[in-house]
Amino acid sequence: MALAAAALLDELMGRNRNVAPNEKGKKLNWEDSEYCKYYLVKFCPHDLFVNTRADLGVCTKIHDEEVKKLFAEGKSFKKILYQEEFVRFCQSMINDVDRKIIKGKQRLELKSQTETIPVSAECQRNTEEINTLTDRINSLVEKAEQAGYQGNVDQAQDLMKLCDKLKEERDSLKRIQENPNTSSSSAQVQEKQMEVCEVCGAFLIVGDAQQRIDDHLMGKQHVGFARIKAAIQEVQALIDNIRLKSERPSTETNFKFNRREPRRGDSYHRDRDHNNGIKNNRDSRDKDRNVNRRHFGNNTSSVGPHRNRDRHSHHRHSGRDRDRDRDRNRERSGDQQSPHHSHRR
Repeated sequence: MALAAAALLDELMGRNRNVAPNEKGKKLNWEDSEYCKYYLVKFCPHDLFVNTRADLGVCTKIHDEEVKKLFAEGKSFKKILYQEEFVRFCQSMINDVDRKIIKGKQRLELKSQTETIPVSAECQRNTEEINTLTDRINSLVEKAEQAGYQGNVDQAQDLMKLCDKLKEERDSLKRIQENPNTSSSSAQVQEKQMEVCEVCGAFLIVGDAQQRIDDHLMGKQHVGFARIKAAIQEVQALIDNIRLKSERPSTETNFKFNRREPRRGDSYHRDRDHNNGIKNNRDSRDKDRNVNRRHFGNNTSSVGPHRNRDRHSHHRHSGRDRDRDRDRNRERSGDQQSPHHSHRR
């Protein structure tokens, strides 16, 4: 009551009704904990089921329309947190209703399968009741005739009225016996005609009057749960859209980073890497050469003298050949000059 009275006074006199003239009013901020998060996102579920079986009680937070407008215009990351909390709370209520619907269907199915009175036993019982009624009717007719003979007209009329009632009852039993499909009890027939509402979980009568069906569809429970289901889909779509927009810029940034143009220093780094690779190849070849020298050092020492001796013999033979050729050339040149010298003499 106090919260309702305070809300009414705020609506009539303003939220700053208790502020002095020389004081400033409090600035509105939708992030304050005193405001209802569910009301800021969409609506407060506590207001949907007042005075019903699904009543959630009075909301302890403030519902302010101006703060709701500030929330809709705001761009803080906390908005998605409020929306997710709203979806979680509403989804928990829908889960409870779904469990209620499942239990109601199981209950109707169980009652439809269990037959309290078999059809054959019921027919036998109807036959016995018909025979009993026939005997009573015959006895009453005899008593009425005797009363008429004795002059008791009133008694005779009363007995005949009673006979008429018994005849009507006997005729109804005969009709039921002739149609065994309609011989089930009225309670069973009523249960078989029941169904469960897929929105709020209430029990409905199949083929009920249209006025009662309309009253149910316009009731607080049915309208409230239908509104909650629609709000869950709408708010969840907003959350997915916000997450998609937040993930898209990071993907574009990574693509630009991977496809960036070469910078000025990239050629220097490539040349340096190339030179380092050549140097490493040279070092590896030098290492292999040193290893081969160390491995074959002893063999070269034993073969060295033979190679030197062959080299000296080769030089010696080549020198002799050159001297022999020189002498031959001199002899040829001497033979050619001798006739001239003799002629001059």
